[in-house]
Amino acid sequence: MNMQTARMLRDVTPEGGDYEIVRRVIEKISLDYRDQPSLEEIAAEVGDTPTGLQKLFTRWAGLSPKAFLQAVTLDHARRLLDSGLPLLDTAFELGMSGPGRLHDLFVTHEAISPGEYKARGAGLVIRHGIHISPFGMALVMVTDRGLAGLAFCDPGGERAAFEDMASRWPNAEFIEDIGATAPYAARVFDPSRWRSEEPLRVVLIGTDFQVRVWDALLKIPMGKACAYSDIAADIGNPTASRAVGAAVGANPVSFVVPCHRAVGKSGALTGYHWGLTRKRAILGWEAGQLSQAV
Repeated sequence: MNMQTARMLRDVTPEGGDYEIVRRVIEKISLDYRDQPSLEEIAAEVGDTPTGLQKLFTRWAGLSPKAFLQAVTLDHARRLLDSGLPLLDTAFELGMSGPGRLHDLFVTHEAISPGEYKARGAGLVIRHGIHISPFGMALVMVTDRGLAGLAFCDPGGERAAFEDMASRWPNAEFIEDIGATAPYAARVFDPSRWRSEEPLRVVLIGTDFQVRVWDALLKIPMGKACAYSDIAADIGNPTASRAVGAAVGANPVSFVVPCHRAVGKSGALTGYHWGLTRKRAILGWEAGQLSQAV
């Protein structure tokens, strides 16, 4: 990370370690949801007051710690998903204010050619930058054709996240350019800018099979989940559930291409490349966005 990037991150990072508090709250809720910890218990755990934590977490996640806890309670989610109900109905049962008009990320996407993919990124310039997001540090990667990569990490894991992503296209030229990636980060994580008349441009870099799986993921609306077997059927290869799972795990554009909405056949919130805690956090955040829709 160069000095310019570090300086820009300092300018946008909340004072007093706010992000670290939010990260610890998400982790505690995700691990201890069965105990249904109170706001007071969570606040004591992270060294904040209940009032201060309520304001801080709501500002970051778009919903209160209590609503987040409700949204990610696996016992409820699994039961509803097993019965075929979408996560939107989970929001109803968990006492949220109700769904209104569905919001989702409007995306226009294209795939690079098979020849370009086989070149492993040769001739491709990928600009990258680290940004603050509701789900931790976000590594954003762009080409002149659009968003090409989005990964997550916790503080201190930035380099590992970059190396993970860069290894997918080893022959590409990588340039750290937070100025080029900032507009994409701002659009991706701001629901008020999810508009069909101004779609987000995404370029998918993968095999033909992977691109077909990622395209199927883009069809899953916010507030719903889809089993790997259903995705396999959607792409016309119903026996390829395991291969579909591998392609979902290899998705380079997390959150935008919603691999977090893929679940096991039983409805269990199985694995996520960037951590199961973060997957629960994203699903909870989406439920909060739906509950606020009017």
